[in-house]
Amino acid sequence: MAKEAMAKLTAANPTANLAALIRDGGFLTRARVAAWAGMMAAGFAVALLLLGAAAHGASDYAGRPLGTDFSNVYAAGRAALAGDAAAPFDILRQQKAEQAIFGPATPLYGWHYPPYFLLAAAALARLPYLPALLVWQGASLLLYLLSLRLLLLKSAAPQLARDRLFLPVALGFTAVFVNLTHGQNGFLTAALFAGGLALLDTRPVLAGLLFGLLAYKPQFAAVVPLALAATGRWRALLSGSATVLVLTLAVTLIFGAAVWPAFLASMHFTRTVVLEQGSTGFHKMQSVFALVRLWRGPVALAYLIQALAAGAGLFALLRIWRSDLAAGYKGAALCLCALLLTPYCLDYDLVLLAPAIALLAAEGRARGFAPFEIAALAGLWLLPIAARAIAAFLFLPLAAPAMMALLWLIYRRCDAAGPAVLAGMKSPT
Repeated sequence: MAKEAMAKLTAANPTANLAALIRDGGFLTRARVAAWAGMMAAGFAVALLLLGAAAHGASDYAGRPLGTDFSNVYAAGRAALAGDAAAPFDILRQQKAEQAIFGPATPLYGWHYPPYFLLAAAALARLPYLPALLVWQGASLLLYLLSLRLLLLKSAAPQLARDRLFLPVALGFTAVFVNLTHGQNGFLTAALFAGGLALLDTRPVLAGLLFGLLAYKPQFAAVVPLALAATGRWRALLSGSATVLVLTLAVTLIFGAAVWPAFLASMHFTRTVVLEQGSTGFHKMQSVFALVRLWRGPVALAYLIQALAAGAGLFALLRIWRSDLAAGYKGAALCLCALLLTPYCLDYDLVLLAPAIALLAAEGRARGFAPFEIAALAGLWLLPIAARAIAAFLFLPLAAPAMMALLWLIYRRCDAAGPAVLAGMKSPT
């Protein structure tokens, strides 16, 4: 009788019914997951084929290099192979190198990486451009899939790794398409995080090595040693530190000591022109800093609010990691904080949300989902492909607030209020 009364009430009040569906996640059935993931993955494949069919040599329909941002990696690799590894850190020399390869109308794609990434760039630049692009994207995509599967196999719901929906959901994740069209390194970043988290408790030295390789993207790596130190994971921390030291020595021996002062000098341009002035486009960035700048806030205010958000995120992360929460919640929080703590985060970097979504889905499957948790995961799975357009045309940068909301849902699980906070939690199905 009570269920019949509730059904009549929700039927008479569609707004309440919709709110209940969003709160409990009842809208996300297995059939709908399969349909949406399959459509997304198939649509991305068709779009990529059309992009390739419309290309002219190594350039796309608009005259840009295929894989756009990969052009700066390739040009930097060519310079390193030619014995001038410091050249990519000079923005004018980098632009000339790109135009020499792709044509005089090629727009600037700046090189903003530490010298560590020259190791990969130089290796790829030994190939012609298009094979190098295909090898890079194919190999890093495979690493992304394998590490994500490993993470799920080690999670609270290992059956998800063997579920036939794993591949379409992982490939249909909308950040995958953003990363593929930009020739970017989001797959590698997500793979290193996922692999490190999967092995942290059983193979801490190997996990530390994977975390150490994140030095190529230091704005995301910085949060990892803080979490490791706060929880006494010294073997992983020492392994990661040793990895960075070995990488530093290798880069210096291979490319020369001049790359380090060149890199440090290039950071001024990256900070002032790319980040503070938004030459890349504030609508493309997914940080709190970019949100404030998109709304015409001054640079000082943007830094202040970014610092406050980072401080709150770091406080939440350390509390989560030092709590008795399951490892999946801690791993998801680490991925979210890696994205939230830096002012320089682009939409293709949101591939790092994949391990967070996977871990929270596994924990929810095993222990139950908190209210609004399923809706938050579904929203973040869909958001990356639309985040740039929504910010550009509606001035609504949604990614950073959405990630903060999901981090808050995790944080509430270790709140002193305990079970009262999680009242209404949906049981696993």
